[in-house]
Amino acid sequence: MLGDIYTMPIGGGTPTRIAEGLAWEVQPRFSPDGTRIAFTSDRGGGDNIWIMNVDGSDKRQLTREDFRLMHQPTWSPDGQFIAAKKHFTTGRSLGTGEVWLYHVSGGSGVALVERPNPQHQKELGEPIYAPDGNAIYYTRNVTPGPIFEYAQDSNTNLFNIERYDLGTGEVATAVSGLGGAVRPTPPPDGTKIAF
Repeated sequence: MLGDIYTMPIGGGTPTRIAEGLAWEVQPRFSPDGTRIAFTSDRGGGDNIWIMNVDGSDKRQLTREDFRLMHQPTWSPDGQFIAAKKHFTTGRSLGTGEVWLYHVSGGSGVALVERPNPQHQKELGEPIYAPDGNAIYYTRNVTPGPIFEYAQDSNTNLFNIERYDLGTGEVATAVSGLGGAVRPTPPPDGTKIAF
């Protein structure tokens, strides 16, 4: 679909383009009540999180980064907040992420999970709200050292899924093991996590 966003009936049919043009728009996420969509767009310059109505109307920019890249929006269950990955690059153009939280009405956001230092090059991202709204799960590269390595031993622990408790600010490992785990997906009842 080349950077445009479409909706389509779940049973199939004709797609409807709801975001189009020169902008690169990806990662659409429906709000819990199904009336809005958060998405990543570079229509304002760099990649930021935007919100629109489900029919594509009323597009508005939520985050206002002019250098950092914003990706991977996830809605709180009450539809009042969006968490997203803010990407920080280093001298190698690689970098790391942080998990930031924004109220849907706007503002500068709050850092929840920060990078250890400005030179850090290990991936952190893929945030997703827990169904009860009390935590955010995300993926972290846990290999030794601060520098990203292309050839990593998949027989070791590479990525963990961690859980940030929104009430206490505590971070706990939710999933770890040989090879690691990425893209956490908790079900609506919150009893498991898929990865």
